[in-house]
Amino acid sequence: MAGELILIVEDNDKNLKLARDVLQYRGFRTLEAMTAAEGVKLALEHQPDLVLMDIQLPDADGVSALQQLRAEAMTQAIPVVAFTASVMDADRQRLAAAGFDGYLPKPIDVKAFPDQVQSYLGPANEGRCAGA
Repeated sequence: MAGELILIVEDNDKNLKLARDVLQYRGFRTLEAMTAAEGVKLALEHQPDLVLMDIQLPDADGVSALQQLRAEAMTQAIPVVAFTASVMDADRQRLAAAGFDGYLPKPIDVKAFPDQVQSYLGPANEGRCAGA
């Protein structure tokens, strides 16, 4: 099912545009933010179906942005997936321990990416790690 609203929080312009374009091509709606603060603000305003959160952002790291989202009643249940080039086992464990619902590796596989994103949407897919 497409049409879901995906918030992409990514400070690399090329990565942001590629993720946005691939998702929009597959029928998703997107919001984009290039800082943690802007991402949190957009999540509170629009309550997206999913947040793709870069870990290394210019104003804060993705973990602290996740903590802000989890602290707000309006955004605490939104799935937040780490969107990162750090895919070593220790990184994945650290991100899972921080409370992320999963991770998606960068650079993205444009063919697999929409299905990976879709796997995090809906209660039937909670806890599934599409990046594995």
